[in-house]
Amino acid sequence: MTIDSGATAWVLVSAALVLLMTPAVAFFYGGMVRAKNVLAMLMQSLTVLALVSVVWVLFGFSIAFGPGNSVLGGLNLLGLQNMSGPLPGFTGAATQVVPPVVFAAFQMMFAIITPALVTGATADRWRFGAFVVFVPVWTLLVYVPVARWVFSPTGWLAKLGALDFAGGTVVHVNAGAAALAMAIVLGRRRGWPRNPMVAHSLPLVVLGASLLWFGWFGFNAGSALRADKLAGTALIDTHVAAAMGLLAWIGVERLRYGRPTTLGAASGAVAGLVAITPCAGYVTPLGALAVGGLAGAACAFAVGLKTWFKVDDSLDVVAVHLGGGAVGSLCVGLFATVTVNPAGADGLFYGGGYRLLGAQTLAVIVVASYSFLVTLMLGFFLDRLLGHRVSEHDEVVGLDLSQHGETAYRQDLPSPSPRPETADPAWASYGDGGVR
Repeated sequence: MTIDSGATAWVLVSAALVLLMTPAVAFFYGGMVRAKNVLAMLMQSLTVLALVSVVWVLFGFSIAFGPGNSVLGGLNLLGLQNMSGPLPGFTGAATQVVPPVVFAAFQMMFAIITPALVTGATADRWRFGAFVVFVPVWTLLVYVPVARWVFSPTGWLAKLGALDFAGGTVVHVNAGAAALAMAIVLGRRRGWPRNPMVAHSLPLVVLGASLLWFGWFGFNAGSALRADKLAGTALIDTHVAAAMGLLAWIGVERLRYGRPTTLGAASGAVAGLVAITPCAGYVTPLGALAVGGLAGAACAFAVGLKTWFKVDDSLDVVAVHLGGGAVGSLCVGLFATVTVNPAGADGLFYGGGYRLLGAQTLAVIVVASYSFLVTLMLGFFLDRLLGHRVSEHDEVVGLDLSQHGETAYRQDLPSPSPRPETADPAWASYGDGGVR
């Protein structure tokens, strides 16, 4: 096994960039909720980071990438032991030139951010204790098997020819389908959709989106696992797709509502980033522009569907991640070309026929269905066992106070008093002719 120090350094840096994306999600979601729930959103993302890291090292990586069959790996790599040799399936053109432990660290960051994305659909009402139990169980039952099927060369969807460069199905379709299931399990927020529940801090939203945009370079370009031309193509594809997604979303807003919004611009950029994730190492920059534009417009229209179906997806996770992930995964079947990546395949628009598009469609349907059904069952089971939903009182008070006993913003207002002189003796000689 030959190790390339340059590639190793690139993947280590990329892992750090992907780790940054989870706090970025915390700020992105935290700005979109009401002020009384912002700390709860931050806390959920930080707790996911800790929980999934432990689960991934103990069991997750071994089941996803260790020796086994096309559905699940075994426990040979339990605790990241026995990592001296190459990982199963990574041979020939797929041979890795980074140490397996570095690849495990990089993949850990993908596993962390996936359940963090789910929290946007359940904002304002998920009891923290139940959430802490849900995350590690969901990671093992849902994320890890899906990662095996798609990311591992020995996985059955990978063997069928499905391509996912950096997580369009594994991360985004998976998280979006799970978000839909948990939104159903938890039910609607009290007052939704009758009462407006607007973002309390758009600057936080923009900060989170900007950090996501930056971290996404590690997400996609790092998935080349080498510092080479393919990584450069993935990076530029990522950037231009985000830019086009932003422009498409605010263009839809301008046509529909008469004015573009800051929230729409941030959401459009994220939609473009989501959609380019499976495509980044397979399409040209021109293809990336098309992918970003399609995703930005499609997701901008999709956010309105939740009111039709009466499903309270608080922060539009289903529209942006399930919708954007599906658009991007299907676009691989249209725009992929072996001129970008010889290890890939040609899509429909490059003379490849319908084979790749069919494999991409199957992957989207399988991952979305599996994630939705297993999450729904797990959610209802844990709801009976622990109770997911906070009480009406706690929801009205806000999760920051009810679940964590703190508030994000201090409000140091003076105590009400009938006369100002009670606070300052200097006022004693003023008012009422100096009579106290």
